[in-house]
Amino acid sequence: MAKPKIACLPNGPYLLENAELRRASGETWPPGKGVALCRCGGSQNKPFCDGTHGRNGFRDENLADPAKDKREAYAGKGITIFDNRALCAHAGHCTDGLASVFRMRSEPWIDADGAPVQDIIDTIRRCPSGALSYAIDGVEAAPVERAPMVTVSANGPYEITGGIELMGVKQGAGASSEHYTLCRCGASKNKPFCDGSHWDAGFRDPT
Repeated sequence: MAKPKIACLPNGPYLLENAELRRASGETWPPGKGVALCRCGGSQNKPFCDGTHGRNGFRDENLADPAKDKREAYAGKGITIFDNRALCAHAGHCTDGLASVFRMRSEPWIDADGAPVQDIIDTIRRCPSGALSYAIDGVEAAPVERAPMVTVSANGPYEITGGIELMGVKQGAGASSEHYTLCRCGASKNKPFCDGSHWDAGFRDPT
């Protein structure tokens, strides 16, 4: 099979090739060529594009502050946690799943000694955006090996796994090429990546 890839068409949809597409509910579509996925948020046939971007004025400019694209290191006794807030899709797996380490409204917000190392690793591996990563004894962890997959999350972004090439797009500092999240509500300032704006925009597409 040809290499899986995603292209961001100018002011239009994502073009997915050679990777499986699925909803979080389990519905799947087999790999194919030229699957156009909505990213303006307005399609009546989500997750597929129906041309609404040509009528609702969708623009794909990246308006994020480049100064915020930086990776911070939080060193503990057994693990160092890396975090780039500019990549975060605000899925909540870290703060909801391991609040003793990922501490909302605390400074510093990450306590790398707040839980057993394996619990921290398991939580970081659930981060869909690649904002979080880690190192043990100074060696950064290799990405988990997974089949190429695009998961349509409920009321949220496309969750990309398996190293699908994102063509012609510069990724953030320390970003994972194995997994990342792409905006599909149309409101992200960090297009094509999700920045959690679907929450404020009230985007709805339950799966």
